[in-house]
Amino acid sequence: MGKAILFSAPSGCGKTTIINSVMNGGWPLAARMAFSISATSRRPREGEVDGRDYYFLSCDEFKARVAAGDFLEWEEVYEGTCYGTLKSEVERLWTAGKVVVFDVDVNGGRNIKRHFGADALSIFVMPPSVEVLEQRLRNRGTESEESIGKRLARSAKELEEAPLFDVTIVNDDLQRAVEETKQVMEQFLEK
Repeated sequence: MGKAILFSAPSGCGKTTIINSVMNGGWPLAARMAFSISATSRRPREGEVDGRDYYFLSCDEFKARVAAGDFLEWEEVYEGTCYGTLKSEVERLWTAGKVVVFDVDVNGGRNIKRHFGADALSIFVMPPSVEVLEQRLRNRGTESEESIGKRLARSAKELEEAPLFDVTIVNDDLQRAVEETKQVMEQFLEK
């Protein structure tokens, strides 16, 4: 088994932006890492590509893969919309000698950390405030009012989970959050 670094946060906190900055910013340790592509039963958003952004599965395919034991972790995040981590994806990256980087929801992050223990670093990305989080979700322009309401209600519960993670990074200034993230990742990888 290799090492894993997992990022979790409520939707809109900037975890994907931080991950992309760390992985694509010319940081020397980035070459040792590879991003784990999650599977989902939702439809692709404009510009998303199967096998790059997610493995897009139908609801039936997703449920069949769950029944077959193919997932390390999975969850029905919203009714009819499932997300999960395929075991084959993690094995593929470890076989290539990479540190696996996960972008998962809060429950997924807790489950992966529990599974890998000390071989995983769990990072919780926190918004500066709930108001900023709401504005970020609105600025995306991809969500309906109903969807934003659901995400905010879920976020309130997820924010309470931050103490269960190894590290909390407050994303109030992106550059500083990226630098803090790099520091904790370096410390973990040097162990």
